[in-house]
Amino acid sequence: METQEAQLNIGIPQLDWEVDEFPRHERGKLWYGLSIGIGFFLIVYAIATANFLFAIIILMIGVITLLSTFMPPERVPVIITNTGVMVSDMYYDFQSIRDFSIVYEPPDVKNLYFEFHSGWHPVLMVPLEEIDPNQVRELLLPFCLENMERIEESLTDVIRRVYKL
Repeated sequence: METQEAQLNIGIPQLDWEVDEFPRHERGKLWYGLSIGIGFFLIVYAIATANFLFAIIILMIGVITLLSTFMPPERVPVIITNTGVMVSDMYYDFQSIRDFSIVYEPPDVKNLYFEFHSGWHPVLMVPLEEIDPNQVRELLLPFCLENMERIEESLTDVIRRVYKL
């Protein structure tokens, strides 16, 4: 009964896969040494300029990075239905999605981007992993516009991938 109600609410699943909750990065000793050095310098600078909030933010970033190193990411489901897209426990109906784009440059970049009508909602990036991008595109085209102008990943995604953040 519950699954029938869930299918009524989010539609009929057309395609599903799982992705990591956050990107996994293989970081070496050099990466950690540089990060600790830069973090230490920034904390000293923040204290010298009496910017204690900045020092706290740098410490929080360090703790979060340390925790994410020792805790493996959970696998979360991505489901494309006939009424919308579900990522983990968040459901986005097609009416709220302005457009989608697929950036596919294997082996490093295999991403699906969703832009929303609301200016307050950030762009949603979903890794495609081993899913065929043509199959995803065919499923989404009847419901969403395709943004053909986005042909490469966003600057923040590049920075996060290159610097292993």
